[in-house]
Amino acid sequence: MPEVTAPDGVKLYWQERGSGPVVLLAPYWSMHLSVFDPIEAVLAADFRVVRYDERGTGQSERTGPFDLATGVTDLEAVCEAVGPVEVALCLVDASNRAVRVADSRPDVLRSVVCMGSAPFEARSLRGSDSLISSEAVVEAFLQQLEADPRGAIRSALAGANTGLSEEELRDRVQGQMEYIDPEASSERARSWAADTAAAEPGRRLGGRLHVCLSEALGGRDSWFPAASELEPVVSQAFPDAMVCWTSDGIVTAPVEAAAAIRRAASGEPAQAYDRGA
Repeated sequence: MPEVTAPDGVKLYWQERGSGPVVLLAPYWSMHLSVFDPIEAVLAADFRVVRYDERGTGQSERTGPFDLATGVTDLEAVCEAVGPVEVALCLVDASNRAVRVADSRPDVLRSVVCMGSAPFEARSLRGSDSLISSEAVVEAFLQQLEADPRGAIRSALAGANTGLSEEELRDRVQGQMEYIDPEASSERARSWAADTAAAEPGRRLGGRLHVCLSEALGGRDSWFPAASELEPVVSQAFPDAMVCWTSDGIVTAPVEAAAAIRRAASGEPAQAYDRGA
C-alpha cells in the first residue's frame, strides 16, 4: 500500500492510475474520493492520476490535528512523494491548501485548477444569494456539524445533489460517514471558514491558477453563488487567473473538466468553453 509520511509522522495513503504528467486530485473537507471516479477515468488516458486520503479519512491514519496549516503540510508532503505534480484539481477548501503549496513550492506543484470555486475569503461573497454569504448560516451549519455530523452531512449532500433518491442519499451519507472521521470534517470545515489569507498566494500564482465556472452550479439556496456572481469576484481577486466555463461539474461533465486540466498542464489559455455552453 503506497504511503506518505507527513512531517509529524502520520501515514497518508495514496493511489495512482495511468501514466504521464502527474495530476493530483485534492478532496474537500468532507468528500468521499469516489466523487473523482468519472474524471479520473477520463484523465488516466493521458496522465498519471494520483489521489490520496487526507489524515482522518479512508486508509490514512486518523490522527489530528485537522486544521488548515496541517492540511497544507500534508499536501506538500504528498506532492513531494508522488510528483512533481503538474496540476492539482481542487474542490472547495482544497483550493485554499493547494495555492499555498503551489506558491511556496512551485518545484513540487506547478498549477492549480479550481472547479466551481476559488481560494477567496467567504466575506468576499457577502451580499450574494448563496448560503455561504451569511455568517449566521455558516456558523449554524458548523455547530450542527459538531453536534450532529450525520444530519449536517445529509443536509449538505441533499442541497448539492437534488437529483438523488432517498435511497441514494442514504447510501451517500453512510459511505461518507464511514470514510471520514467526524472530528476531521468538523475541524477542516471550521478552519476553512476562518481562512482569510488564501487570496494572496492565489494572486501570486497568476496564470498558474485556473478557475472553472459553470452556470449549472450554485445560486439561491446553494452554498456557493451562481457563476454570474462568482465571475466578477474571481476577476477582482485573481486578475491574472485563467477562467474557463464548463456545462456542469466534474461528475456530470468530466470531459470538459479534463480539457481544462489539459490546458493547465500545457500552459495554454484556459478559456475553453463559452459562457453558458
